[in-house]
Amino acid sequence: MSLVAAELTTAMPVEGGFYRWTRAAFGDFWGFLAGWWNWCASFLLGALYAVLFTDYLSFYFPGLVGWRHFAVAVAVIAVISYINIRGIRLVGRIVTAMELGILAVVLVMCLMSVRMWHHNPFLPVIPPHTQLFPVFGVGFSLGLWLYAGYEQVSSVAEEVEDPQRSYPRALAWVVPLSMATYLLPTACALAALGDWQKWGTGYFSQAATLIGGPVLGFAITAAAGVMNLSILNSAMLTTTRMPSAMAQDGYLSPPLARLHPKFGTPWISILLSGVIYCLLAGLRVTELIPVYIWLRIATSVLTVLSAWRLRKTRPDLPRAFRIPWKGAGLAYSVIAPLVISAVALIVPIFSKAEADRFSSHWGPVTLLLGPLAYLVFRRKKAAQLIQSSTL
Repeated sequence: MSLVAAELTTAMPVEGGFYRWTRAAFGDFWGFLAGWWNWCASFLLGALYAVLFTDYLSFYFPGLVGWRHFAVAVAVIAVISYINIRGIRLVGRIVTAMELGILAVVLVMCLMSVRMWHHNPFLPVIPPHTQLFPVFGVGFSLGLWLYAGYEQVSSVAEEVEDPQRSYPRALAWVVPLSMATYLLPTACALAALGDWQKWGTGYFSQAATLIGGPVLGFAITAAAGVMNLSILNSAMLTTTRMPSAMAQDGYLSPPLARLHPKFGTPWISILLSGVIYCLLAGLRVTELIPVYIWLRIATSVLTVLSAWRLRKTRPDLPRAFRIPWKGAGLAYSVIAPLVISAVALIVPIFSKAEADRFSSHWGPVTLLLGPLAYLVFRRKKAAQLIQSSTL
């Protein structure tokens, strides 16, 4: 996905990114679905990171349950919404500072864990007395959630200086760093403690306390909370440009395209998204991730197919970066996500896990809302055109 995002961003650095790539490749209907599904996915994603941040806080404040947990998540969303209205430069500075702090703390934890290495962090492959499908399905969904979405940064391409140069370089750094940030501390902590049975949402804080004492535990709790704030901040930045671009094209209400008079940001789109994040912040992580995966897969499939289609229909586009290895590289970049997506959707069908049953019911429903929304907004757009032509 990062290779596809790098090529198409240099070819078409436009606001709305892959929504407009898909529209250029396959027409209005599929372009609308790419934008709509992505915007709906952002509601789940925004709520998810606010919930995760509050989960980590509850390690030190066990009273954060029920309405208190919900209130903190809402407050976090409100602050992040304000920062995003202020503009991309402020978001970028805050995210950069957050990431540097996170990496420093994670590095300290990894070094301390290596000195206590007593267990194989990759065993058992699946927990004893459990079936492969439920474990594989949950793990696969988690992996997609962690490492998907590199095409999302394309939605703010018009607000970035020299995107043809900046995007490929940024993705070349971000992809391996994100993999290392998730994999290394988890593997090192498991190798030091071996208590894989206890791992759950927010357990990093307890693992860090066992490895390095209360100081490291507090530092990891703070870093984990900051990481979720950072991702929520970035997610709101990139996803709120989608409804703004769709409104500019006449598919959503015009106010969503309105820019702030001082900061030049789509402030109504940001506020509306923030309100919907708040409404979903009462759900559990296990309910948010599986449904998000359905929407994430749908937009990712359309994005990679757009790269293949535009190579054929628009060879004239000035691609400052091209997916390497010619046709073989393009085939890999398209086929691999398609196979992964198919596996991620098929495996949960055979699972009896609660999260998989939840996603199997609600995932298809959220996808079907896309074509219905297209019919509604297309009819509204046609009515507006007829009305304007008669004036």
